[in-house]
Amino acid sequence: MYHHFYQLKENPFNVTADPDFFFSSKCHSDAISNLIYGIEQRKGILVITGEIGTGKTTLCRKLLRQANPKTKFALILNPNFSELQLLQIIAQDLGIQAKQQTKFHIIHRINQFLLEVSNQNNNVVVIIDEAQNLTINQLEQIRLLSNLETEKEKLLQIVLVGQPELYDKLQLPALRQLRQRVVVHFHLQPLEKNDIKDYIQHRITLAVNHSYHQQNILFTEQAIESIYHHTKGSPRAINILCDRALLAGFAAETFSIDDSIIEHCAKEVLNW
Repeated sequence: MYHHFYQLKENPFNVTADPDFFFSSKCHSDAISNLIYGIEQRKGILVITGEIGTGKTTLCRKLLRQANPKTKFALILNPNFSELQLLQIIAQDLGIQAKQQTKFHIIHRINQFLLEVSNQNNNVVVIIDEAQNLTINQLEQIRLLSNLETEKEKLLQIVLVGQPELYDKLQLPALRQLRQRVVVHFHLQPLEKNDIKDYIQHRITLAVNHSYHQQNILFTEQAIESIYHHTKGSPRAINILCDRALLAGFAAETFSIDDSIIEHCAKEVLNW
């Protein structure tokens, strides 16, 4: 609705996990570095946790783009399946065919595939998002997959991404063996107050239509303070609030988003 007024080619504050809009805060950059290290060094199981809206899924998609091209990925966004279905989806995402759809035959084919890929000096990574929803049996199945290895290295790298409840679940006695195999654990923090202005400008810059003379959209310093107060640095909450603020600015025919606009919009969209 406000795209033409602000001369934008797309919405700068979509809540979808778009890696084009990935913002390299120190925490998010460190998370990517930890993941790439764990994957390239074939460490086996890596865990990324973070509160809702901190950018975990966007991080996963950014990783897919930034990783070594010799690395093959399977990305599971919703693990709410049975143990067998989870194996089937992993195999399907990696392009693995199994004549018989049983656990034994699928794992056997995955192992064959991993050996073939390893012989070509390639790597394989399975990323499971929303991993806090995995059952104990599913997590145990993942541990068994992580056992696929040669004498020198892990054949399969597994990245578990989830809310803090994932970390709590991994502390259960039944998952002790899996927990001992976690080599990298990184907790994704919300944006710091000093990052928010750059985050907002980063997204607006990517969204502007450079074919037109651009009238700068300005979020005042007081507006930034108000955004941090209401969102506590959660990227998703910032996007929701800023999207509504641009709509309010469009209605008021202003390019300056001040704290009064933010306060009004926060009551509408962040009253939770």
